[in-house]
Amino acid sequence: MGEILDLVEARLRTALGEPDARAGVTFLGTDRIEVLRFIDGDVVRYATLGMSAQPMADPASPLADPVKGPRAELVLSVRLGLADTDQVLRPLAVLAASPQVEGVIVAPGASLDLGQPLWTGAPFDSVLVAEPGGLVEDLELDAPMDPVRFLPLLPMTRNEAAWKRVRGAQELQERWLSQGTDLRDPLRASVALD
Repeated sequence: MGEILDLVEARLRTALGEPDARAGVTFLGTDRIEVLRFIDGDVVRYATLGMSAQPMADPASPLADPVKGPRAELVLSVRLGLADTDQVLRPLAVLAASPQVEGVIVAPGASLDLGQPLWTGAPFDSVLVAEPGGLVEDLELDAPMDPVRFLPLLPMTRNEAAWKRVRGAQELQERWLSQGTDLRDPLRASVALD
């Protein structure tokens, strides 16, 4: 487990630079989840470290495979200095612990709901899991282990989350794109929905 997390941290450092801060959270019955903060110009990126230590298991499966199965870490990017986004550390750790706690598989197109704002005053209390590979490349592990995927998180307002449940992730992403939505704006309003 420690060796995998060392490789994951090295991949994050290669892609995002040196973290300027890190925080760790341990939930009862789970492994420690750390959140690393990276500053890149006017963007701050938060990346989890620890979610990929164990493969995610299908909740319908009677036995969890300790080796095979999808592995992931979460990455959130927001504009720096517009809101106190450092409060997102604990909510991100909660999301990263959800495969261990709730037995869910976090994959692109999924919605992750916190039931509370990502940070104080945030218009978002859920995120859309986007496709990996853009910002941080997948980390290949020795067979038979699956690679670690670095999944971008896109904050959603309540209206966007409700619309996504009805219309799907692809349509919401197309709406964001067609409206020129700045998904890194921590204060943005909901995109216009019909």
